[in-house]
Amino acid sequence: MTLNDGRRTRSQLGRLAASHSGSRQLARTVSASSLFSAGQGPGSLTIYGAHPTPKDQRMCPDQTDPMLTRRHLLGSAMAAGLVAASGFDLPASASPVIHAATPRPLPRKGKSMSFITTKDGAEIFYKDWGTGPVVMFSHGWPLNADAWEDQLFALASNGYRVIAHDRRGHGRSSQAWNGNDMDTYADDLAALVQALDVHDVTHVGHSTGGGEVTRYIGRHGCSRVKRAVLVSAIPPTMLKTAANPDGLPIEVFDGLRRDLLADRSQFYRDLAEPFYGANRPGAKVSQGVKDAFWQQSMMAGLKGAHDCIKQFSETLFHEDLKKFEIPTLLIHGDDDQIVPIDDAARKSVKLIKDATLKVYPGAPHGLPATHREEVISDLLAFLRT
Repeated sequence: MTLNDGRRTRSQLGRLAASHSGSRQLARTVSASSLFSAGQGPGSLTIYGAHPTPKDQRMCPDQTDPMLTRRHLLGSAMAAGLVAASGFDLPASASPVIHAATPRPLPRKGKSMSFITTKDGAEIFYKDWGTGPVVMFSHGWPLNADAWEDQLFALASNGYRVIAHDRRGHGRSSQAWNGNDMDTYADDLAALVQALDVHDVTHVGHSTGGGEVTRYIGRHGCSRVKRAVLVSAIPPTMLKTAANPDGLPIEVFDGLRRDLLADRSQFYRDLAEPFYGANRPGAKVSQGVKDAFWQQSMMAGLKGAHDCIKQFSETLFHEDLKKFEIPTLLIHGDDDQIVPIDDAARKSVKLIKDATLKVYPGAPHGLPATHREEVISDLLAFLRT
């Protein structure tokens, strides 16, 4: 996937706004009514972002929006540029008031995409598609909710309401400096569940997302949970210790941190190979799948991606797994080079009271992409039991 060249875009906009006709053309493209509103005093002008918030959803004058998103800043900058380029005359005493970010209302049912704000001010992005029994998805590291899109589309098309969020530090959620730990990941998931007020939820987690779901149940219980699905999940623990001699040595994870900091773009390209088993003889993994992995990975902040390595490698989930009081399906490939099955699913299934393990022979770590049809079929069958 080709990323937009920001400098080229700004240059094109500049040339377009340089002429009066260009200003008119750009003004026709973006509705003037969505960009401008009358100010409070004579000759004043208030500029809002390209997506104004209705009056009944704006914050009170003494409230402030905790985050200024790039989308709102871009919208306001474009609006200000339109004023200057179009020749709109303002009195000398008038000063445009620029509202860089419009406040977001609380989550509403029926929205396809939105955000919630957590207690520490982090904004968590989520998608909310379809209607019916609720299925929530937690993604793996270093990806985001887009990694689940095949499953989201299929389940929403089959009568389910599907919700998938970007973990903090990843994707479109806040790239917070603090809070990049498993407890906070679980609390963010709990905040989303509560904000949307959903019940009888089936939680599906892949890789680190499986750890997030596991810690969520460990910390917040099963009162809102109906089922759980752990796909290529990291529990019960990955790190080799005296208590876990079958785990991976710390040098493996130190190497991940070193390579991430040295050249994260190339690191993600290299990581896609074992992630999807593309390094195995006869593997058929498209370049598009690997490009999507790189694109999603590059959306993760460096701090969040770096901190998350410690979380998925060193967190202990044994006690959390023992708190599962709901039917649980574990899906794992027996050629997983990222989270080897023998130290993961084969141990977790023994700690969960009502668990079933389904092994995909010869399958790699990135099952939602490489085995998307099988995963969809198994999810639907499990949901209908």
